[in-house]
Amino acid sequence: MEMFLKTNFWERPSRGLLAGVTGLLRIDQNGDREMDHSLWDLDPARGVFEIVASYNGTTKKIETIPGKRIHWPGNAVPRDVPFCGFENDNPLCQKASFSLLEILSLVMTLLLFGIILTAFFAYRKMKLEKELASEFWRVSWEDVQSSNLEKNLRSMGSKVTLSLRGSNYGSLLTTEGQFQVYAKTAYYKGNLVAVKHMNRKRIDLTRDVLFELKHMRDVQNKHLTRFIGACIDPPNICVLTEYCTRGSLQDILENDSITLDWMFRYSLTNDIVKGMLFLHHSAITYHGNLKSSNCVVDSRFVLKITDYGLESFHQAPETDDSHALFAKKLWTAPELLRLGTSACPGTQKGDVYSFGIILQEIALRSSVFYVEGVDLSPKEIIKRVTSGEQPPFRPSTNLPSNLEEVVHLMQRCWAEDPQERPDFQHIKGMLWKFNRESNCNLLDTLLSRMEQYANNLEELVEERTQAYLEEKRKAEALLYQILPHSVAEQLKRGETVQAEAFDSVTIYFSDIVGFTALSAESTPMQVVALLNDLYTCFDAIIDNFDVYKVETIGDAYMVVSGLPVRNGRLHACEISRMSLALLEAVRNFKIHHRPEQQLKLRIGIHSGPVCAGVVGLKMPRYCLFGDTVNTASRMESNGEALKIHLSAATKTILEEFGCFELDLRGDIEMKGKGKLRTYWLMGERVSSTRG
Repeated sequence: MEMFLKTNFWERPSRGLLAGVTGLLRIDQNGDREMDHSLWDLDPARGVFEIVASYNGTTKKIETIPGKRIHWPGNAVPRDVPFCGFENDNPLCQKASFSLLEILSLVMTLLLFGIILTAFFAYRKMKLEKELASEFWRVSWEDVQSSNLEKNLRSMGSKVTLSLRGSNYGSLLTTEGQFQVYAKTAYYKGNLVAVKHMNRKRIDLTRDVLFELKHMRDVQNKHLTRFIGACIDPPNICVLTEYCTRGSLQDILENDSITLDWMFRYSLTNDIVKGMLFLHHSAITYHGNLKSSNCVVDSRFVLKITDYGLESFHQAPETDDSHALFAKKLWTAPELLRLGTSACPGTQKGDVYSFGIILQEIALRSSVFYVEGVDLSPKEIIKRVTSGEQPPFRPSTNLPSNLEEVVHLMQRCWAEDPQERPDFQHIKGMLWKFNRESNCNLLDTLLSRMEQYANNLEELVEERTQAYLEEKRKAEALLYQILPHSVAEQLKRGETVQAEAFDSVTIYFSDIVGFTALSAESTPMQVVALLNDLYTCFDAIIDNFDVYKVETIGDAYMVVSGLPVRNGRLHACEISRMSLALLEAVRNFKIHHRPEQQLKLRIGIHSGPVCAGVVGLKMPRYCLFGDTVNTASRMESNGEALKIHLSAATKTILEEFGCFELDLRGDIEMKGKGKLRTYWLMGERVSSTRG
């Protein structure tokens, strides 16, 4: 039946078209309705729906409307399946998502890192500003003292001739023909330094000038002279640098008495390259005035470069045409000479040109810009160099055939085009290649020798330093034996020790009864041995008490307690206990040359006020003054052998401790004192508690 209907339906003239409520309907051969559809899109600008495409059910094709497009959210077609899945079950989505805690941790970490970074840069900024404001470089002219060398030169007058130089260093030739290195020198803080005076009326401390001074202090290299400081007190505006005792390279090259083999010349050349390489990589970046007179040699024959940096301190370019002015420009590159008085201070390529001129001086050991067979003034040389003639006018390079590499290096360094000149890193490599190819390995030999010499000097300095410290320790130990520790420390600091009054101290005096007769019966050596043994014993004992030994004269022994460091009322107690200990030691003391004889010690003690101070400069002594000293001496001289005689003043203080056994002696007539009541110190009760 179904087949019949389908067949009859399609055999009708309408071929599957039927009239329906909504219009014509199309039925396919399977009896399914073929429908047309329209795709509507919301225009976001106008807020109305528009047809953007139509679907033809018969042709089964989508037909787009020209000029219309779908406005997708996010301007992209949505994915068929969300990235995290419809149920958020995609593992990749779970790994890519962050929890709130993780997000907060990340934000806090980034914030903390930002704070630390900001603090770091702020600290660097503050440190820089502090360094600029500290003026660590400033030197007061009052602290700069003329050296004896310069004073001697002034006094010699016409007996010496000083060659004209463009730096601090010059060669001094005496009438006897002896070569002597000379520079403008002075003493600063006890050190000999080179002084370069600047032809400036004043120096304004702008920020740029402060940075220049900071850079000078920061530049530290063994092939650059050390910057000491600068004085800007008009009219004494100058720069202080390390002084090198052997003068400039120009001095050495012109001094025929100094033998310069190629090992030495390689060493000097290599030092220049190392110094310039460091300078070009520093904050200063270039020299600008490199010449043989600005290359100085120290006592170990290490070459150092000087007169670099501090552009603000240099005088304005000179406008005169004097011989000296043109002589100073013989090392200057032609491109800088052509700029005239408005020339920039210098360039790195200009330094390479100057090095080429110096290399020619070293190789030929000649004067600057030596041209064989031609006698030209500096002014004429400068004129030909700047004229641009072809080939460029340059010094002679008459060297042996085995030094062709050196000649080639010179010519490259003073090339007319600055871009054709090598940098100092390349020059260093070329010099290393020259030296490596030489059979004698000259440079390494010299450097090894210089290094060994430097190490020996360091060892010698260390040895001398240790010896000095040991002698200083011994001297201080001896000083502490002569003077109280606190007083000695004051003298070491250079302070004046003022006399001081003490309200209450206790003084000990002792001597040996019958010492005069014993000395008469003994040889001098026996007497010295006796006193040495006795006082060695005494000194060992008194170290256990708070006392100070004032002096020993012959057989007399004087000790005090309560000064220079006050100890309240303990001074009487300390002296009494010390006296008992000394008396016990004497009872057991044996005289070597008279072992059967008992040494008879007599002791006197008194307490009271005294005045103490250091007397003398060549051999200072800590002395006590006052009636208390005299009374203590009288107590000793009026005492008896092997007994301790003390005054009523000392007895009164000892009673406060309640641990000493005293015996009344009575009223004793004393010279200059009248009758005084005195006591014997018999001992100390062991069971008593010591104060």
